[in-house]
Amino acid sequence: MEEQQRRALRRGRARLVAALRVEPLWDPLEQRGIFTRPMLEELQSAGSRGEQARQLIIDLETRGKQAFPAFLSILRDTGQGDLAEMLIQECESRPVPPQLPDLRPVELELREGKHRKSHMPKARFQCDEKGNSVCVGKDVNSRSVVLLCLTVTCPCQDYKMKADPCGHCLILNNVNFSRDSGLSTREGSDIDCEKLERRFKALHFTVLSRRDLKAQEMVLELLELSRQDHSALDCCIVVILSHGCQTSHIQFPGGVYGTDGKPIPIEKIVNYFNGSNCPSLRGKPKLFFIQACGGEQRDQGFVVDCDSPEEETPGSSLESDATPFRVPSGNVDEPDAIASLPTPSDILVSYSTFPGFVSWRERSSGSWYVETLDNVLEQYAHSEDLLSMLVRVADAVSAKGRYKQMPGCFNFLRKKFFFAC
Repeated sequence: MEEQQRRALRRGRARLVAALRVEPLWDPLEQRGIFTRPMLEELQSAGSRGEQARQLIIDLETRGKQAFPAFLSILRDTGQGDLAEMLIQECESRPVPPQLPDLRPVELELREGKHRKSHMPKARFQCDEKGNSVCVGKDVNSRSVVLLCLTVTCPCQDYKMKADPCGHCLILNNVNFSRDSGLSTREGSDIDCEKLERRFKALHFTVLSRRDLKAQEMVLELLELSRQDHSALDCCIVVILSHGCQTSHIQFPGGVYGTDGKPIPIEKIVNYFNGSNCPSLRGKPKLFFIQACGGEQRDQGFVVDCDSPEEETPGSSLESDATPFRVPSGNVDEPDAIASLPTPSDILVSYSTFPGFVSWRERSSGSWYVETLDNVLEQYAHSEDLLSMLVRVADAVSAKGRYKQMPGCFNFLRKKFFFAC
């Protein structure tokens, strides 16, 4: 789909959600190959007419080059030509460039009372090499001096975390999979779940854990959380413990499996909580922690000179959450017909492993990633921001075992995130 067509759908979304009659659209959308029947059934499960309309417009952006003209034709055929004309007008209009504020430096004059006015120099604030704010001026002999040194963290640079509880935390823990799925039991995952339940409760979150859910049941849990009113809360956390795989993506790679062996793209999960689908979380941090494989490759690492401790070769209790990358059956969509997001903001997705590689888990102690994440949060959540702690997690996990694992994250946060401890 072309960019101006996507822009038209976004600009016209409010009117479409308010006026679109979705019921007569389902059959023509399937007949013209824009959506499959399972896709339409999921759209119909989105809730009210308005919620179905909103999700339809969002998903329509992912359905390829023919989706927009076909949608206009279907609107006219179902007596909704006024909405089609509105979209055409939006498509033809030019985007409005953003208005940038006029930001200029200002000079400050520091005085210590009227009797010393003549001896006090004019001063200006600047940053030193360590990032501290310093006030620099001239003394009575015209020598440069540092008049004041401040270590300042502007409140506007941190996310507000004053609500109690801070927010909801949903943990989806899949351990036992159907025989038909071909996926093994994830022994040790319950240990991960218990650790994270305790940790996020201690960090003032309301925690809900669900175990052994099919893909559609996982989707319903995620949708239920995204539709709650988060207005009085400051944050939202989603944790997924399951088998994983590679999937097609734009921003967020990978997918996770339900116990029935059906995959859900991470990108789709994140999309439920973006600013379009979850208005009460707009401007608030949305954190996703994914303990699942990103693929099948086993990383044996490379030799370096370092002081990292050597660890024993993984024994028989070491398992991975890897599953093969499965190509969708049937006709493959065009390259742009992939699940996508509006420009994400206030989102962080932390992965247990680099895309394409396996993620290791011990039967007796749980996964390397969750065990390390729990330890780091316990030691540093009171003093360090989240990104700094995730660097600690990556460093510690990367030093483990004969086969290597490298956690990482996709960060779209606008500010520093500190837990309320």
